[in-house]
Amino acid sequence: MKIIKLNAIDSTNSFLKELVQDSLVEDYTVVVAESQTSGRGQMNNSWHSKPFKNLTFSIFTKLKGLQTNHQPYLNFAVSNAIFEALNEMSVPDLKIKWPNDIMSGNLKICGVLIETTLSNQNIKNTIIGIGLNVNQEKFPNHLRNASSLKNILKKELDLDTIMNSLIEKIQYEISNLEALQLGTIHENYLKHLYKLETPAAFKDEESGLFFMGIIKGVSTEGNLLIQLEDDSVKEFGIKEVSLAKG
Repeated sequence: MKIIKLNAIDSTNSFLKELVQDSLVEDYTVVVAESQTSGRGQMNNSWHSKPFKNLTFSIFTKLKGLQTNHQPYLNFAVSNAIFEALNEMSVPDLKIKWPNDIMSGNLKICGVLIETTLSNQNIKNTIIGIGLNVNQEKFPNHLRNASSLKNILKKELDLDTIMNSLIEKIQYEISNLEALQLGTIHENYLKHLYKLETPAAFKDEESGLFFMGIIKGVSTEGNLLIQLEDDSVKEFGIKEVSLAKG
């Protein structure tokens, strides 16, 4: 494993993508930034992180023998890995909010951005970007659901120790994925799903309208399964629906 440490960068995912295009990059190359000026999350959302307080890093891996239809399982595996690493730190009430935010109670502490490169029907490689709030204590008003490990655990934490634990767990989960342990990976993801079997408000991303429903699970295609008020269960993709912010 090769770790590249940078003082400041716009986005560790973008940096790694350019590096992969311009040179041969070793499997499990990691780029970590002390300050990230234009961090990216799901659906082109920005990721806000105070310099020197949090973990913002990206991992490149070549992914052996995986096909395009395994992409949802990659998301499941990475989410499971982060969950397990934080669970070992005794972070309370951990959940995975579809598709891959990590929550402590109703507070978001970690976001993930996975960008894959495809070749025909195969996944050629992937870049896994992780933003974990570690020692930041205050957040902008518009991020009222954001928190950090320090706020939750009431102590300062070592960034390198946590990053090494996260990388180790991700390597382990991806090895399970490459061994096609798909059922176990999916089952573990569902076991920790945020708001599972709980009435919740959702936003229809196309119309902007809100509706009530109950999360019944996530399909093997990565779609959210929501039971509607007429008791029917409908599948929604990442661009179609989101949990309403509380």
